[in-house]
Amino acid sequence: MTESAPAFRVRFYRPEDRAAVRRICAETGFLGRAVDPIFEDRELFADYLTGYYTDAEPESTLVCEVGGEIQGYLMGSRRLGQYKRYRVWNNAWLFLKGGWRYFTRPYGPATRRYVAWLLKRAGAESPVTPPGLPHFHVNLLPAARSVTHVRTLIDSFLQYLVGHGDAGVYGQMVTFDGRRGVRMFERYGWRVIDQKEITKYRHLDPRQVFLFTIVKDLRENSRLYGKDLHKEKAGA
Repeated sequence: MTESAPAFRVRFYRPEDRAAVRRICAETGFLGRAVDPIFEDRELFADYLTGYYTDAEPESTLVCEVGGEIQGYLMGSRRLGQYKRYRVWNNAWLFLKGGWRYFTRPYGPATRRYVAWLLKRAGAESPVTPPGLPHFHVNLLPAARSVTHVRTLIDSFLQYLVGHGDAGVYGQMVTFDGRRGVRMFERYGWRVIDQKEITKYRHLDPRQVFLFTIVKDLRENSRLYGKDLHKEKAGA
């Protein structure tokens, strides 16, 4: 008898999920792998990438479970003014906290290289983002990485936005080794508005890595199914 696959479900974030979400953030921070080879301070890394979503706007975060265990998350924000204010003061606090640790721990060579990239190149390698739109990002452990799981997670968030009357959304997605591109995003109803090559991994991974900003008009299509796919299906 063939064993059935572990049950998969998407649900909204709960406060008791915080530790699991922060762990997943660290375990996927280096192109889907553990962040430690590029930045050793997991606490600070998770503070920067997850703190707002778990502590200030938790109602816009989703988690996915495989076999009853949290294996991924989608973090989003639709409170645009609050998000910007939080980032200003929180980034200042993290800068001071990180600066103190930089000289007192001290950090090793890999972390110092990463900090140098943040200070010198991160701004230039960040693609533009559209003003006035909700946003999201996704991280999944290997057990949850499938097209179906990702699609279910993002579709759930899109329906959450539609239910609150939001007309659009943007996300930022990493692509490398030809795995994703403009055509793929378009097939799922997204429009690419900018892309930048990011170099922070170059000394550890020879592949060319890009960060895309993608935008979706929820009034035109509120699910991950682009117009061209509808046409292809109709013509099949």
